[in-house]
Amino acid sequence: LYIRTLPKPTIWAEPGSAIPWWTSVTIWCQGSLEAREYRLLKEGKLETWDTQKPPEPGDKANFFIRYMRVIHTGRYRCDYLSPTGWSEPSEPLELVVTGPSPGDHNKPQLSALPSPVVASGGNVTLQCASWLGFDRFVLMKEGERQPSSTLVSQRAPSVGSQALFLVGPVTPSLRWTFRCYGYYNNTPQIWSYPSDPLELRVSGTLPKPTIWAEPGSVIPRETPVTIGCQGSLEAREYRLLKEGHSGSWDTQNPTGWSELSDPLELVVTGSHGKHNLTALPSPVVASGGNVTLQCASWVGSDRFVLMREGEPPSGQFQALFSVGPVTPSPRWTFRCYGYYNNAPQVWSCPSDPLQLQVSGTLPKPSIWADPGHIVTQGRPVTIWCQASLRADGYYLYKEKVSEPFWETSPDSSNKAGFPFASMSSHTAGRYQCAYHSRNSWSQRSDFLPLVVTGKVYGAPSLSANPGPVVALGGTVSLSCSSQEAWQSFRLLKEGGADAPQQLELTSHPETYHALFPVGPVNTSHAGTYRCYASPQSYPHSWSQPSDPLHLQVTGEGAPSPSPPTSWAQMTDLTSSSQDYTVENLIRLGMSALILVVLGVLLFQARHREDPKIQAGHRRKRQKTDFSVR
Repeated sequence: LYIRTLPKPTIWAEPGSAIPWWTSVTIWCQGSLEAREYRLLKEGKLETWDTQKPPEPGDKANFFIRYMRVIHTGRYRCDYLSPTGWSEPSEPLELVVTGPSPGDHNKPQLSALPSPVVASGGNVTLQCASWLGFDRFVLMKEGERQPSSTLVSQRAPSVGSQALFLVGPVTPSLRWTFRCYGYYNNTPQIWSYPSDPLELRVSGTLPKPTIWAEPGSVIPRETPVTIGCQGSLEAREYRLLKEGHSGSWDTQNPTGWSELSDPLELVVTGSHGKHNLTALPSPVVASGGNVTLQCASWVGSDRFVLMREGEPPSGQFQALFSVGPVTPSPRWTFRCYGYYNNAPQVWSCPSDPLQLQVSGTLPKPSIWADPGHIVTQGRPVTIWCQASLRADGYYLYKEKVSEPFWETSPDSSNKAGFPFASMSSHTAGRYQCAYHSRNSWSQRSDFLPLVVTGKVYGAPSLSANPGPVVALGGTVSLSCSSQEAWQSFRLLKEGGADAPQQLELTSHPETYHALFPVGPVNTSHAGTYRCYASPQSYPHSWSQPSDPLHLQVTGEGAPSPSPPTSWAQMTDLTSSSQDYTVENLIRLGMSALILVVLGVLLFQARHREDPKIQAGHRRKRQKTDFSVR
């Protein structure tokens, strides 16, 4: 029998009504000072769940559960006994267990839409989502004994299932920290693990702070970094928040928080091999011009990032980056990185730095090789570069390599040498040089082909058709042949101001030779020739030279053409890769025909001799025949 005149007791649980599996909880019941006995009642049970009799009358009692399990979940009430009788039961307290079994860490995600920063007096939507397909979601506010709200879940393609809770109006004076849970309809007192806490921040009139990282936002793995935050002079406390982590690392200032700073993206580099950064077509760019930078890799990155020295990432995520217009004053040094879509803040090692050189009005320098640009394997060679103006530094570039191959200072005669102690196939190739003076750069020099000879190949043979002696104004074909199936043969002439010059003709696979027609010849064509062979994949690695062929021009008293045929013109004549087999066969056929005609005429002349002479021939033959018998 309940006495309605007695006040109804209050019931609550500490540390709360949602208790993790296998942890302790205390249920409190508070009545009047005259209470002599307290009872704990569980919904669905006829008998009293527990009874507490204080040693002396008091206004509250507690019921302790050492290890929270499923049997302890349910709805509880309490009442108390006074001298006048039993009070009415308290309001119900629903006790739930979270984390249905040890090791089940599939907790829902709680986030604020659009942002956890809310203006004072405003509202915000909290999204609780999970891929586990819960039937309902519960929102709990820190410091409150009962759930703030319970909603039926809704299907959402991007997050599985979700519930949207409207919270507000928020005020700066209170702490707005929330967690959410999920559960199934058939086990309403068995909840999931709680989400990470989400704290709403109430913004006032304070300006947003500035955030930065030192030494930068792109940090190699296992190296230190400092994140700086600068606000107003009135700031009492700073907090650092990370995207995807709804809580903060500090407590709230009761006077209100500023707006969030702009985001700072912190990435770590060194997760995989470095990329290759090149400038197309060249790292030397005219002032005011543009250039394309290519970032490439064999590791198959999903995206590429270009960074300029002293600046944040460019924001371009592609393999080709357009840069410009460039100017001579700032430094144009770049690196690039790669990363995968599933780890956008984990980048590769940086590429080697690529520095763009802004060319001005400085003329291009001269380039040459000493003792020559065709060098025997293992022999030394020096590439020289000389400018017409005073240079502060010289740079040597190798074809298909964006960065300078070598850099050095000029000597007293304003030229620079780049010595190679031993010539090899690795040093062979095409080179250019450039120089800079103060803040200006020159254009690159013309290409200098550096060739290595005699690495592993045998020597081809060189011959002249019809012969090495040619009449003035005539023609001759120089044939370079080999038993090896080379891709190309090269003919060089010794001496002369432009020596050595080369002619190149693709070989015929059936014959492994090349024909170099020369003519009409003049006295300038006389001289010594050699030929070389080379594979197509290594155009600057040549065989040993053929034996020398000395070409002689007769009839020197005759006038010679002026000017003489240049090697460049001869290259045009031979670059068509003509086959002279048909012409040679025609010449041989005409020669044979002439020999046949001459034979017929001689035969007829013999049969027209004097009869006496013929009789003498017959007697002579008879005598000769007899003597043989």
